[in-house]
Order: sequence, then C-alpha cells, then structure tokens
Amino acid sequence: MKSTLLTAISAVTITAAGSAHAGGLDRSGTPIEIIFEKGNRAELTFGTIMPSVTGTDLLGNDPGDVADRFSQWGAAVKYEYNDKLSFAIIMDQPYGADVEYGGDPTTTLLGGTSAEADSIGLTALLRYKFSDRFSVYGGPRMVDADGAISLSGQAYGPLNGYNVRFNSDTGYGYVLGAAYEIPEMALRAALTYHSEVDLSMGTAQQPPGAPGFAVTPDTKVTLPQSVKLAVQSGVAPGTLVFGSVRWSEWSKFSLDPFGPTPNLAEFDDVWTYELGVGRRFNDRFSGSASIIYEPGGSDDLVSPLSPTNGSTSLTVGGKYQVTDNVDVSAGVRYTWLGDAQPETGTPDVARGNFSDNSVVSVGFKVGVQF
Repeated sequence: MKSTLLTAISAVTITAAGSAHAGGLDRSGTPIEIIFEKGNRAELTFGTIMPSVTGTDLLGNDPGDVADRFSQWGAAVKYEYNDKLSFAIIMDQPYGADVEYGGDPTTTLLGGTSAEADSIGLTALLRYKFSDRFSVYGGPRMVDADGAISLSGQAYGPLNGYNVRFNSDTGYGYVLGAAYEIPEMALRAALTYHSEVDLSMGTAQQPPGAPGFAVTPDTKVTLPQSVKLAVQSGVAPGTLVFGSVRWSEWSKFSLDPFGPTPNLAEFDDVWTYELGVGRRFNDRFSGSASIIYEPGGSDDLVSPLSPTNGSTSLTVGGKYQVTDNVDVSAGVRYTWLGDAQPETGTPDVARGNFSDNSVVSVGFKVGVQF
C-alpha cells in the first residue's frame, strides 16, 4: 500500500509545481519527496500552466490577460547504497515570472509594464536512516536565475519607460531535514528547511528616454528561506491521508537596482497549507485529491508584477503501474486566485482591480525503478 499510494500522491506535486501565481515567485515548491522512495528510482516531470489573469486599471482600460502560459519541467534520480544510506539529485525550476500588460503607456496606467524571470535549481541530498523510524537528510542547493523588468504607463510618472535587465547568476544554499516514520502504518512526518540563496546579478538599466542600456553595479538578491512540515498516515487498507504546512520568507526578497529607482518587487511572507487523501483502487491504479490554500496578504495592494492575492486550489492525480519497474502519473489542478489591486508609489496607491481569476495546470510524470 505505502509505495503505491506515495507514487500516486507524487503526481499531485507535478501540478503543484505549476501554480503560476503562488506567493512571491514560487513555482516548484522545492520538491524533495524522491528521497523517501524505496530502491533506485529516476523521475521525469512536465507540466503546462494556463493562467487567466485579467482586470482593469482605474481609468477603465483593459490590459488583456497579463499572465502568459508557460511550461515547467523537472528531473530527479535517487540511488540507495544500502538500507541506511541513500542519495538523490533533484533538478527543478523553482522561481519564475511571465507578466505583461497590454495598452498604450501614454493613455493607460500600466500599459507595457512587464516582468520575465527564469531559474534552474539543483539539489543534492544524502539521507541516513538511524533506524526504520528516524532519519536525517541534507545537502547543497544551487539556483541560477535571470530576468528583466519594464515599468510602463502613467502610474509610474517619471519612471514611465524604464527598463532593466538582470543577467544570470548562480547562488548556493543548503537543505536540512529530519523524518519520523512508522512503516507498518504508512506514517511519516518530515520537517525540511531550505536556506536562503544569495545572488549578485549583473545589471543593465535604461532610464526613460535613454537611447540604450548602461551597465550599473550588480543587484543583490536574496531568494527566500523556507520551512515545510509534511505529514501522512494510513487510515484504512488502501487509504492514506496527507497534509503539509510551508512557510516562505518572501518579505526579505527585493529587486533594488543601483540608483533612484525604488524596489521593483515587494512581497509578503507566504504560508501554504495542503490537505488530501490517496486511494489505491487496484494493484495497478491509485489516485489522490487535495486542497491547497494560501492566504492573501494584509491588504489587496500588490505589485503589478504579481497581480493576485492568495489562492485556493483543487488538485486530482492518478498513477498507473505500467510494468513492475515503470509507472506513469498525471494530475490536473484548478486554482482560484484572490482578488488584488496592483499599486505603485510611496505610499502605495491602487492603480487597478483584478478579480475572478484562475489557473489551470496539467502535469505528467514518468518514474522508473532500476
């Protein structure tokens, strides 16, 4: 029961990784679940994320759908040296942004404003089991990221037409965790800490009206630390319940290039709650369903580069055992995005209203035991 259900539940994490408007710039949730799989295993995941984020500025202009469709991928390999020691390498796309407002920047409040960010993460984990019940794990983590931002529209006043590019840089951190298990009950409680990752990104800026970009001092960026508690337990033959709580310190994240330009991205800390159930229907097929909730910030005022405030998601997933060594998983998630008001200025001034928005995510995974 345990391995079948856990694999089914892991299908959920594929679409969880594709939550296009999770708090801050989170996209993958920094997965580490493969370290708990039995034996040697390789996984390849792919997801397509289709957001619909629309609204109007306070002048009544429609910027269109400001969030673009995007894809997510990931890969992981776990090797078990013996019954106490195992090792995993996990590759993911932990952070990202893909936002663009339509409209004429001379007649709309935010027309032409855009943000693009991409990243790749690589984590190496070593797990040591002191017994069947208690284990610890940890290892280094690397994140490479780049991006670009344009501030455009009347809401930015003298900054209307400002552009900045952040060149790719690689930063390093670490992961630490501990788990307590009772195998005969399929019970596991795992506490995982991801450290901050600091970047120093080469920066080129183009002030409004300037003919081109000028290189300026590097921009210091801190990707947030996070803590996650994940718990699961069998409750009946073939049935498993699971849940988690995750905190990410997005309040320390900033994009503040050299010069008079203000911080370009401000977020609140993010709490993410998940509760779900997994069920084995027969020897080859099992499924799962879960609800994920992220409360919004203290008010509806948000960065125009992420015009949502909290979310509620429903995810269903399934896994089919093709052969003794190959399984295929799939999942779909529907996310209701919280209403928000993009703001600019100091103090914050609302520039638009975004409501009744959503995201549809579809994910697939192939797993191979070897």
